[in-house]
Amino acid sequence: MDTLLIEIGAEEIPAGYIEPALQAFSSLMIRQLSHARIEHGAAMTYGTPRRLTVEIAGVAGAQTPVVTEMTGPPRSVGFDAAGNPTMAALKFAEKAGVPIDQVRVKETEKGSYLCADKVESTLPTLEILSKIMPEVIAAIPFPKSMKWGELNVTFARPVRWILALLGSEVVPFSYGDVRSGNHSRGHRFMHPESIPIPHPGVYVDALRRASVLVDLAERRRIIEQEISRTAESLNGRILPDAELVDTVKNLIEFPAVVAGKFDEVFLEVPDEVLITAMREHQKYFAVVDADQKLLPCFIVVNNTLARDMGLVATGHERVIRARLSDARFFFKQDAATPMETWVEKLKKVLFQAQLGSVYDKAVRVREIACFAADALAPGGDLRSNVSRAARLCKADLVSQVVVEFPKLQGVMGRIYAGLAGEPEAVATAIEEHYRPTYSGGPLPTSATGAVLAVADKLDSICGCFSIGLAPTGASDPYALRRQGIGVLQIMNAYGFPCSLAEMIRQSVAAHAGVSTQPAHETLDAVYGFLKGRMAHILEEDGYSKDVIASVTDISIDNIPHVWKRVAALEKLKAEPDFEPLAAAFKRVVNIIKKSEDAAARARAVNEALFEHPSESGLYDAFQDVNARVAKQLDDGQFDQALRDIASLKDRVDAFFDGVMVMTENADLRNNRLALLKQIAEMFGRFADFSKITT
Repeated sequence: MDTLLIEIGAEEIPAGYIEPALQAFSSLMIRQLSHARIEHGAAMTYGTPRRLTVEIAGVAGAQTPVVTEMTGPPRSVGFDAAGNPTMAALKFAEKAGVPIDQVRVKETEKGSYLCADKVESTLPTLEILSKIMPEVIAAIPFPKSMKWGELNVTFARPVRWILALLGSEVVPFSYGDVRSGNHSRGHRFMHPESIPIPHPGVYVDALRRASVLVDLAERRRIIEQEISRTAESLNGRILPDAELVDTVKNLIEFPAVVAGKFDEVFLEVPDEVLITAMREHQKYFAVVDADQKLLPCFIVVNNTLARDMGLVATGHERVIRARLSDARFFFKQDAATPMETWVEKLKKVLFQAQLGSVYDKAVRVREIACFAADALAPGGDLRSNVSRAARLCKADLVSQVVVEFPKLQGVMGRIYAGLAGEPEAVATAIEEHYRPTYSGGPLPTSATGAVLAVADKLDSICGCFSIGLAPTGASDPYALRRQGIGVLQIMNAYGFPCSLAEMIRQSVAAHAGVSTQPAHETLDAVYGFLKGRMAHILEEDGYSKDVIASVTDISIDNIPHVWKRVAALEKLKAEPDFEPLAAAFKRVVNIIKKSEDAAARARAVNEALFEHPSESGLYDAFQDVNARVAKQLDDGQFDQALRDIASLKDRVDAFFDGVMVMTENADLRNNRLALLKQIAEMFGRFADFSKITT
């Protein structure tokens, strides 16, 4: 067993390409080795902007042989009476590739037959790798690939060298005009010479000596240590930014950290603007003090250790001064502009070709948000704050800072609203109405922000569904699935009491002028879409699929109540006596479903027709429980409601033991069906118990 090492050396590969490409490269190699019947161990990946490397331990020197049992002619045909092989047996042995003495007789259901083990020929691993490696390299996916020179091959960037070793032997192949070998290359500037790699075991250390930290985890760790140490020397600490560390890690081969400073006059610009300017344009790390206040300095990770790092820092300071000067100018211009001016400009900013401008969207959002605010907190300040926030929530999209730094949308809206003297609730909601911005991201922290966020997302969902842009398969260009999850999570977290169906209806109605289908079809489609998202969330929360289906199939109109009903039913399902309870409830529901006489089920219960004590006993208990359950469901007391419903179990069992529901007497049959119908309706206000698996 040997270690396989493949390094593809290229011009600088974009940072965002590296790790996905390494994962794909590793998977392709493992899949190809397995397909070729070559035993192997685990794979490791290494990478820098100039190289993608896969190392696989325990690779066999040749294919694993495949033994196939072949069945030949019957024994009576293969051997004569004296037991000597006939021509048929000899031809069979020749076909199997074995001597005649390795042909044996096997007893089968059809009788005795000749059989032999045929061993397929195997190839050396080097020979197989030589054939598959060009295919593997060509199959590594990138967001964009390129050709170079007169060649027909493609890669993220031009390939300059290939290191390919199985143990100490070179795996011979070519990709484009590059021939594989046993040499790598060091740092482009600090160690540009070719580096011999006699075997995979020296690879990482050899490159380290050549100023290349090829191990991604090691490079990340050193970057974190060095920037933290440098920040401490400035009497500060790094503003945490794991994403930037990952990006920088894939921009360099050797971390050379240096600190720089900028004029304190720039600190009059909001921290968010300065941090974004340093981060997005220059990949600089911000430094803060113990109170999380931004300090007038920054840290940058270079790819080369220069003779005079002070000169390098001066160069970075000149660059960042120009960037921050632009940001300061944009901010001052924006701060002097009334937000209402931007609101009017939104009329010329397209949201979606069929759904109109961003201004049109803000108007629609305002209407649905006010409806939700009235339901959540009638008569308070919430409605006025929501109304104002809805008008201003998209205004910052045309500000100069957001045009320059789109990631600051909402953030700058909050800042500008605060400068304009808007209420704090309004300013906060402008930023928070985009939340959650990613799966699992934080929800709005204020009621105003929560209402506005729900309205904004619901408008996008209903608008897209109205014009036929619902998500299909893996296609969801408007991120409607994420927005749908956000709507449900926020409504649950804030206990939204308003009807989801009514909110959808109002939002769909607002798009009536552009809708490509009847409003009721859009309403049903959006409701079903959110129902599916709800089931997905609940399943991720650990609830059983059957419990989720039994509750959501009844209704998801009151979102907080759905969570509580599912939790209560899941809790009851865990009880040891749940199975007979569910069976009794299912029997009630199923007998009603199977009854063909709908008119009978709709009749009122006539107590005078009761023949057996179990009938009156069930009816009296039902009336008592039904009154309590109705109030408990309205009050959200789902655990107690379910316990009261469960208390009918013995009465239901006694009823089925005491009478035959589908008796030939039509009056008795119809009366009993009517009783069961009322009980089933009470169950049905909570869940569809027929969907519970036991």
